Amino acid sequence: MADSASSPSASGLLPADPSRRNAVVTTAAVGAVGAAAVAVPFVSTFQPSERAKAAGAPVEADISGMAPGELRRVEWRGNPVWIVRRTPDMIASIKKTEAQVLDPKSEKPYQFPTPDYAKNPHRSIKEEYLVVVGICSHLGCSPSDKFAPGAQPSLPEDWPGGFLCPCHGSTFDMAGRVYKNKPANANLDVPPHTYLSETRLLIGEDKKA
Repeated sequence: MADSASSPSASGLLPADPSRRNAVVTTAAVGAVGAAAVAVPFVSTFQPSERAKAAGAPVEADISGMAPGELRRVEWRGNPVWIVRRTPDMIASIKKTEAQVLDPKSEKPYQFPTPDYAKNPHRSIKEEYLVVVGICSHLGCSPSDKFAPGAQPSLPEDWPGGFLCPCHGSTFDMAGRVYKNKPANANLDVPPHTYLSETRLLIGEDKKA
């Protein structure tokens, strides 16, 4: 009598070989992993590059309801950007400090080129609003706002209002211009910016989006 284990089944087909079935499963699994490996780089091409992230996208700032003398902060390219709605007295003080600041015409920028619309005494598109990067050109500290005029710690008795860097005492007027004979040697940078409306400011681009 023939060995039943090696004989064809009643249907005429040989029984399935377990080793062949495992090989098929393994091949399919490897194929799926390979497809996934191909898909990941393809999908990653749609993500922003590290260079694009470092460059920083423009950011919008809401300036609605700002009171005279108020300062609002936003972040752009990892830097603090200050938006100040200046009072008439603050604007008037800019003329008084003209002879006391190191670079009154903003000819020597720190990190960013000074836009043409900021090469004026008030360093802004609109005289009422100051937009500057809050980084001191000495060692990169962030100055404090000292808007109140008059004698104060670390400030002169005739202080007209402005900014004081707490690290080494550099002072800046209400246009962000550095005073003479201070550790900092450049004004606070004016970033590229534009007004999208009366209440929305775009920082990082000169043209409307």
